[in-house]
Amino acid sequence: MFAPIERNNSILSTPIEYLKGVGPLRADMLKKELQLFTFKDLLEFFPYRHVDKTQVRKIAEITPNTDYIQVAGVLYDMQIQGEKKGKRLTAFLKDGTGILELTWFQGISWVQKTIVPGQQYLVFGKTGFFMGKPQMVHPELEVFSPAAKEGKSFLEPVYPSTEKLKARGLSGRAISKLSFELLNKVPATELKENLPESLLKEHQLMPRYLAYRNAHFPVDTAHFDAAIRRLKFEEFFYAQLRLNLVKSQRHRFSRGVVFDKVGALFNTFYHEHLPFDLTGAQKRVLKEIRQDTAQGKQMNRLLQGDVGSGKTIVALLSMLLAADNGFQACLMAPTEILSRQHYEGISALLSQMPVKVALLTGSLKAAQKKKILASVLSGETNFLIGTHALIEDKVQFSNLGLVVVDEQHRFGVEQRAKLWKKAAIPPHVLVMTATPIPRTLAMTAYGDLDYSVMDELPPGRQPVHTVHRYEDARPRVMQFIRAEIDKGRQAYIIFPLIEESDKLDYENLMKGYENVKAWFPEPKYWISMVHGRQPAEQKETNMQRFVRNDTQIMVSTTVIEVGVNVPNASVMVIENAEKFGLSQLHQLRGRVGRGAEKSFCILLTGLKITNDARERLTTMCKTNNGFEIAEKDLELRGPGDIEGTRQSGALNFKLSDIVQDKPILEIAKTAAEKIVAADPELNSAENLLVKDHLRSLKGKTEWSKIS
Repeated sequence: MFAPIERNNSILSTPIEYLKGVGPLRADMLKKELQLFTFKDLLEFFPYRHVDKTQVRKIAEITPNTDYIQVAGVLYDMQIQGEKKGKRLTAFLKDGTGILELTWFQGISWVQKTIVPGQQYLVFGKTGFFMGKPQMVHPELEVFSPAAKEGKSFLEPVYPSTEKLKARGLSGRAISKLSFELLNKVPATELKENLPESLLKEHQLMPRYLAYRNAHFPVDTAHFDAAIRRLKFEEFFYAQLRLNLVKSQRHRFSRGVVFDKVGALFNTFYHEHLPFDLTGAQKRVLKEIRQDTAQGKQMNRLLQGDVGSGKTIVALLSMLLAADNGFQACLMAPTEILSRQHYEGISALLSQMPVKVALLTGSLKAAQKKKILASVLSGETNFLIGTHALIEDKVQFSNLGLVVVDEQHRFGVEQRAKLWKKAAIPPHVLVMTATPIPRTLAMTAYGDLDYSVMDELPPGRQPVHTVHRYEDARPRVMQFIRAEIDKGRQAYIIFPLIEESDKLDYENLMKGYENVKAWFPEPKYWISMVHGRQPAEQKETNMQRFVRNDTQIMVSTTVIEVGVNVPNASVMVIENAEKFGLSQLHQLRGRVGRGAEKSFCILLTGLKITNDARERLTTMCKTNNGFEIAEKDLELRGPGDIEGTRQSGALNFKLSDIVQDKPILEIAKTAAEKIVAADPELNSAENLLVKDHLRSLKGKTEWSKIS
C-alpha cells in the first residue's frame, strides 16, 4: 500500500538518556519499569490525573466537601506519636485563618530531616476531617516564596510511577519535571499537523502540537478536555483509516477464485436433504457469500452468530457451492472434539450425496494420515475437516477454493495465514465465531473484514431458563437434576479452571466428581467425566458415551465450551459461576436448549460474591441475547481483556477506550470512510499529510487481511 519511511532524524527518536535530568542509570530504570525508551515514548506517557495548583487557598475555606487544595502558612509543633505500626509524625500549619493538621505514616525520618519548624511552606494534598478538624495525610510541601504564592500557570500532571522508580528519585512528580523539560525542548515542527484542515474545522479539533502540550500541562480543564478529545480522535481516525484502506484495496485488487454457478450439489442438498427450513438470517448470509464468491475478488467474511444460530449449515452450503464450481473446501476447528463433531455431523448430512469428506487431526496414525493427504492432493477428497493439523506444510490441496475457520479467536493470525496460502489464487475465507462481538469491537478489531450477523435462532428452539442459586441451595439443585434425568433427560455439571496449577485444578475436579457421585450413585445413574489432562481417545470415549445417552451426567471442565451437541441434555449446572466471564457463561449455556424440550441453566455460587460477579450473573438471568451479553461483557471487562481482540494490534491505543469513547470512535470511523471512499490512494493535496503520516507509522499499515 504505502512504503514505510524512516524518521530517525526526528528529535522524538532520541534515546531517553539524553534528556536533561535522566542519564544512563535513570534511563535503564525508565526502560525496565515503564518501557520508556525514547523522547516519543515519554511524550505519549500521559498523566492519569491533574491537580489544581493554580490557586493558593485559605485554611478556613476547607469543608467536608473539599477534595484537593493548596494552602500556605507557617509550620510548627512537629512531633512523633504512637509506636511501631501505629507510629506517625504530625505537624500543624497556620495561615491566619485557621490551623491544618499534617500527618505522615511513612518516610517519617526523611520528613524530619527535610522540614524545618517555623518555616513558611506551600502545602498541597487531599483533605479530610479528624475529630471535627481539617487534616491532610502525606501532603506535598515546598518552601514558600513570593513566586510560589502566585501558584502554577497550569494544572499539574500526576504520572504513574513504581516503587523501584521512586527509590531512584523518579516519583510521579519527578516524571512531571522530565515531561516539562521535554515539551520545552520539542519544537512545534516535530509535532506537525496530521489531520486535514477540513476535519479540524468540521469537528472543532485542537491543533496537534497544542493538544500534546495541553494533555500534559493544560491551562485549565477545558483545554485539557479539548486536547484529549483531539488525540483520541487522531488514534481512532488512523486505526479506522488503515482498516478501510486494507478493505478498499482488497475489494479493488485482490484476486479470488470464481464460484459462478449454483449447481447440482448445492441444489440437491438444499431441496432434498436440508434437515430444517433456513432462517431469514441464514438466507441473507448465504446470499452475501454467493455474491462475494462470484465476483472474482477474494471473499474475506466474518460470520458471527449466537450459539445455536446455525452457522454450520451456512458453512456446509458454502462448501457445496465451492464443490459445484470444481474446488475443494476445508474447515478448521480449534479442538479435536469439535473437529470430529463437524466431521460426523457433515458426513451424516451428506451421506446420500457424491461428496467425499475426510478428517485430519493430530492423533491419527501415520498410515491413516498418509492416505488422507494423498486423497486431498489428488482432489479425490472434496472437503477436509480438522484441527490446526491442516496448516502443516505436508497438507497440500489439488485446488483449494474455500477456507472456513470455526471459532476464529482460538487461532492466531499467522496460523490462519498458513492455511490461506495453500493455493495459487488465495481461497475465499469464511471466519466464524459463536461469540457475538459488540459493534464497537467489531468495527475496531475487524473493520478490514466484511461481516455478517446471524441474530435469529432456528424454529423450535426455546430460550434457556437461567437462574442463580447459592451454595446452600445445592440439595434442591441436585433434586431438580434427578427429576430431569427421571424424565429421560441429561445434565452437564461444569467446574472452572481457577487455580494456577494443573494439579490443583485436577484435584478440584476430582473432588467435585466424587461429590456428584455421592448424589447420583451407580448403577441407577452413570456419569462421564471429561477434562484437559485425559488422553484424546479417553476424552472422546467419555464424550461419546454421553452423546449416546449411556451416561446421564457429564462432569467436565470448560473443554465442552464450544460445539458439543447433545439435544437431549436439558440442564447445565455451572459450579463457582462467579469465577467465569460473561461470554464463557453464555457459551456454556449454549450446550443446552438444542432440542425441543425446555432447558435450564443453573449458576451455582458461594454465599459471598463481588458486585461485578453479581452483575454478570444478573445479566445472564435476564437475557439469552448473545449480543446484549457481549456489550455488557465489554463494558465490565474493558476491551483489553476480550479474548483474541489484540492479535491484529487494533486496540493498542495510548488514550482511547472503545467503550468509554464510543461517540468519538463513531465520528472518526465516518470521517475515515468518507476519505477512503473519495480518495482511496490518498493522492489529493489535502490528504497528502495523511498519507505522509501513514508512511511514518513504520510497518503498521499492512494489516492482516484475514482478521
